[in-house]
Amino acid sequence: MLTAGPTHEKIDPVRFIGNYSSGKMGYAIAEELAERGAEVTLISGPTQLHVTHPSIHKISVESAKEMYAASMEHFDTMDAAIMAAAVADYAPENYASQKLKRDGEDLILRLVPNPDIAASLGAIKEKQILVGFALETQHAEANARKKIEKKNLDFVVLNSLENKGAGFQTDTNIISILHRNGEQQDYPLKSKRAVAVDIVDYLEKSL
Repeated sequence: MLTAGPTHEKIDPVRFIGNYSSGKMGYAIAEELAERGAEVTLISGPTQLHVTHPSIHKISVESAKEMYAASMEHFDTMDAAIMAAAVADYAPENYASQKLKRDGEDLILRLVPNPDIAASLGAIKEKQILVGFALETQHAEANARKKIEKKNLDFVVLNSLENKGAGFQTDTNIISILHRNGEQQDYPLKSKRAVAVDIVDYLEKSL
């Protein structure tokens, strides 16, 4: 199972809170897994991307809550789950059923926490390998290590916006893989398709 892309948290029928994720990294991993013979359940937020391999079963969702529900539904039948999606941490507390109009006054949105998908899966996992992603802007390794412990992950794929060529909406990435046993493996700048090969290679060693 693999999650990919952003989530969109609706404010009203025409506006949402989102992020810059394109889904390219997650889709590249899905294709690599399928090419190696895996049956892949891809739970995807809104993207312009399409899958090509027949062994990828794509489930399209929009919000973090929808991605959470789909992930919880399918996780127990999986050997591994890779949480590559950029899930919104917060969503508007209230949804306006009609478009909000400008009236010259300040508009205050109250945001409430979304469910933590990776942590929820980490709490119920049995023999599954659970892989997280961490996109950081500072204290990258320390924050990634905290995520491993907090969410009961087996390893984290870390990328930092401090590195040119890494992050959202690029065709390249620079990653480090941090394992819960303390191991760390650093990789140079590569295409996201080549990075997917590295991630799946590492996953295969962990199974």
